[in-house]
Amino acid sequence: MIQQLSLKLLPQDAAHQRTIIKQAAAALGVKPAAITGFHLLKRSIDARSRQVYYMLTLEVFINEPYHQRERPVFRYDPLSSNAQRVIIIGAGPAGLFAALRLIELGLRPIVLERGKDVRARRRDLAALNKTGIVNPESNYCFGEGGAGTYSDGKLYTRSNKRGSINRILHIFQQFGADENILTDAHPHIGTNKLPHIITAMREQIIASGGEVHFEQKMTGLLLQDGHVRGIKTAGGGTWEASHVILATGHSARDIFQLLHDQHILIEAKPFALGVRVEHPQTLIDSAQYHCPLRGDFLPPASYSLVEQVEGRGVFSFCMCPGGIIAPAATSPGELVVNGWSPSKRNNPFANSGMVVTVDETDFAPFAQHGALAAMIYQQTVERDAFAAGGGKFVAPAQRMTDFVKGKVSATLPECSYIPGVRSTDLREVLPAAVHSRLREAFKAFGKKIRGYYTDEAILVATESRTSSPVRIPRDTATFMHPQVSGLYPCGEGAGYAGGIVSAAMDGERVAEAIKYSLAPIA
Repeated sequence: MIQQLSLKLLPQDAAHQRTIIKQAAAALGVKPAAITGFHLLKRSIDARSRQVYYMLTLEVFINEPYHQRERPVFRYDPLSSNAQRVIIIGAGPAGLFAALRLIELGLRPIVLERGKDVRARRRDLAALNKTGIVNPESNYCFGEGGAGTYSDGKLYTRSNKRGSINRILHIFQQFGADENILTDAHPHIGTNKLPHIITAMREQIIASGGEVHFEQKMTGLLLQDGHVRGIKTAGGGTWEASHVILATGHSARDIFQLLHDQHILIEAKPFALGVRVEHPQTLIDSAQYHCPLRGDFLPPASYSLVEQVEGRGVFSFCMCPGGIIAPAATSPGELVVNGWSPSKRNNPFANSGMVVTVDETDFAPFAQHGALAAMIYQQTVERDAFAAGGGKFVAPAQRMTDFVKGKVSATLPECSYIPGVRSTDLREVLPAAVHSRLREAFKAFGKKIRGYYTDEAILVATESRTSSPVRIPRDTATFMHPQVSGLYPCGEGAGYAGGIVSAAMDGERVAEAIKYSLAPIA
């Protein structure tokens, strides 16, 4: 007999298979010897009470031969010589998963990425951190794997309606991710492991007959009678295809400008703006796990916070336990921060974006820029942050308590941000509507998590790339742009995703839409 079972176990018990079997036997009313094995289906942590538990969902084999759980295997067979070409602009999760799905469907992906491959990209990130020099084409946002490659690799999403989350997780696992991502409630790969997985995906695309080309920045769309015919690149080259997937990410401002200049419809879109807040990880552990020390059987603690202040949401974003704050700017003179964690999440700090929703009333002063109004508003705040930091991507910062009290911090706590921080009154950087709401939210969050509101916490500005400030419209049925036949806006940069998994799912959906436009999928 095979039976599904939910168990609530102490952390030390959940760490040992023999103890899990013993507890499962007791719950099922059988002897431990009757259980020949089990599959772990889901694992999460319940820290709502003072005693922290692991919640496990198991598939238990009782007096039944145990067998390993079958995993789906995704096949990427060699393409035929006459396979239809599809150009994909961008090698982030949307672009890569679109390419893999196209291969499954018998179409040939031609992936053009403005940045470098993951290995070469590391040198540009090192230069940004150490010397304050940003390469506009190769940075934390641009390059193979997109923004997610070097900013954590979180794989959880609420986007169930956009596709199969499990399918995306299984594909990641097939290309080298730890199988824990299939069972953890909040799966996470880690910045140290993602590059190897991204490289394996690229190698598969090429081995199957697709193409991947780096340092190929799109500078124009080739159009004829309302149809896309290909693209132009910065080197003067042209790439021809009747189907183009635009998966350029939320920071490709030049692409938004390009579309605007070519009179291709785009729309200003609300987003969120704020700071990255960093605490000692031990403080978050103690507050969340209700104990002085975390112990060996629990991971570094995370949190998720949200508060309504004056009619707008203030919420945590991209929380990184055991993480590092990184400079995520894509141009000189603009300061953006993001966070990431290695797979072990073993750094001494916990950081999270803490942002306020912004809307049309905020970027109304930039209305003369039309559909680019929200983007110009975002860019203005980033330039103010760069100026306040004094250059070389030194970030303006403030202790949380001083921020709320409205005074410049005399000193700043130790911070993981490598370019360095400078004590600043963040009222000089953040728009008043954002600053005032953050002040009230931090006081409220201090009541939700013991010790959260503290002078040990540092606020680093600005967290401004939470999502795209522009939406590229598309038809809900065909996924095509309403003006340009054969142009498929896709992923986070087009406004249809909010993270690695949702972007990957959107890439697959667009690939399927292209196949359907050529011949309905059986």
